[in-house]
Amino acid sequence: MNSKERVLLALEHKEVDRVPMVASFTSEFAQRLQNYLGLPQVPVEPHDKRINHDIEVTLGLDIIQYSAGIVASKYTFKEDAFTCEWGIKWRQVKYNTQFGEGKYREIVEHPLNDNYKIKNYVSPNPHREELYKPLEKVLNKYGREYCIMGVVVCTIFEGAWSLRGMEKLLIDMLLNEETANYILDIPFKYHLKVAKRLVQMGVDIIWLGDDVGSQDTMLMSPKLWRKYLKPRMSIICQELKKINPVLKIAYHSDGYIYPIINDLIEIGIDILNPIQPQSMDPIYLKKQYGNKLSFWGSIDEQYTLPFGTLKEVKKEVLERIKTIAPGGGFIISPCQHVQLDTPLENFMTFINTVKEYGKYPVRL
Repeated sequence: MNSKERVLLALEHKEVDRVPMVASFTSEFAQRLQNYLGLPQVPVEPHDKRINHDIEVTLGLDIIQYSAGIVASKYTFKEDAFTCEWGIKWRQVKYNTQFGEGKYREIVEHPLNDNYKIKNYVSPNPHREELYKPLEKVLNKYGREYCIMGVVVCTIFEGAWSLRGMEKLLIDMLLNEETANYILDIPFKYHLKVAKRLVQMGVDIIWLGDDVGSQDTMLMSPKLWRKYLKPRMSIICQELKKINPVLKIAYHSDGYIYPIINDLIEIGIDILNPIQPQSMDPIYLKKQYGNKLSFWGSIDEQYTLPFGTLKEVKKEVLERIKTIAPGGGFIISPCQHVQLDTPLENFMTFINTVKEYGKYPVRL
């Protein structure tokens, strides 16, 4: 059974040969992996447009991701500051770990922060062939053997607040519905066109979503989510499944989103990601929704993977296999991009434990 078959059958709630697994990495951790695996040093960024996926192939991962939305924007660099093609200004912030220095990015200027800029704003062109040319090569190289996922995350809310600023957008959503709708429509319309093109080209899964959960509550009321985000997500799901009725759609949100899970099922979401275990209980989710949703993620990135012992990592992986894998509908993965502070030994314990104990039927 190849990776493509493994994933797609698992998402039909079938018990395959073993639990599918996937992972993504920050650029610094990817460099460490390349050194460890003896691979060429090739730049790797989360949500990039790589054609070669030697890391995934060497590790035995089952999904290859291809990004074409706002998270994969082009940048103009000036030292540690840069502006993306959406006009959002960022800076790179350095941090230190026991494994060296890393960088993360944070927004320093939102292009639609001032009201007078809104009506004249022009977003990037979603029909540019440069967005899709590398995907043709990915599909040709990996499409028969691997499940190909089109990444269109930060689909509506995160794209919009990156343009406007989170505080201002949330105020707009409460007090100025016209402005809120106008700004939310900018990333929504862009990502709808991008996602449709990816499906037409032949990806197996589309990954949508926005972070709308914090550690133990939602960032907005479920009522507000249903007013602004649910209808737009519903349109995207309907339009994509018109193109390919067997397409699987994943929805991403970090944190606590219990109140909207039934809504996600209603609009056609097939896969919930990342199942952050310190915010939502994986066992409860499997029991409550396992016949309607598949689950992708569940390996803790707040403590276990970066700071746990090898024994703790193995224990958590075994627990997830035992409790979520039976009956299929599970893709095991770290909850986030693996960060620089993660010991390679911990990450490889995750990989090797899945390979050894993730076989069906589960006998743990």
